[in-house]
Amino acid sequence: MNLPNIVSRAEWQTGRDDLLLREQEATRVRDELAAERRRLPMVRIDKEYEFEGPNGKVKLLDLFDGRRQLIVYRFFFQPGVADFPKGGCSGCSMFVDGLSHLAHLHACDTSLVLISPSPQADIERLKARMGWDFPWFTTLDDFSEDFGVAEWFGLNVFIHDGDDVFHTYFANGREVESIGNVWSLLDITPLGRQEEGEDSPEGFPQSPPYEWYRLHDEYDEK
Repeated sequence: MNLPNIVSRAEWQTGRDDLLLREQEATRVRDELAAERRRLPMVRIDKEYEFEGPNGKVKLLDLFDGRRQLIVYRFFFQPGVADFPKGGCSGCSMFVDGLSHLAHLHACDTSLVLISPSPQADIERLKARMGWDFPWFTTLDDFSEDFGVAEWFGLNVFIHDGDDVFHTYFANGREVESIGNVWSLLDITPLGRQEEGEDSPEGFPQSPPYEWYRLHDEYDEK
């Protein structure tokens, strides 16, 4: 396995300083994108959607749990995915493992929930296995189809004004990866994500993307 070149501390510092300039520029670009995101127009949700939670059926507005903003993550936990009902999507599981304590979002008047079409009994069983306590609701209608996550994971963001709910943002694919801290942490390591298609020096370890993902209790300890 190849590794980065070995240089003196002074040479390393020069390279680090050059990279820092580009990282600072990337930060400014991210800030600009976030500013544009805050100025996106929004769409009023006139359709009634229904979900089932641990305490019965609820509406979309109920998912806010009294807060102003709502982030909804579509988790692939359903027949035909992985070894359902024992387990769910490994990528979704890694994303959820990386979520921070929701108290930090709540402090900014924002709720986050997971949704899947699976029955609550199966959801509660997987939550217990994984040690998760995130709010997780069963979809009972065409919410996933209407918001672009019927066949793919994704994040939808909403805000409400009284009883009026508005759709403000959507992200899936690589956009969601940039939010997940496992990918972000790997991106600062010398070997990176170690996935094919990643721009790494010749001889660096790489494997097909996504194939190394496991539920956190399924990895062989290293």
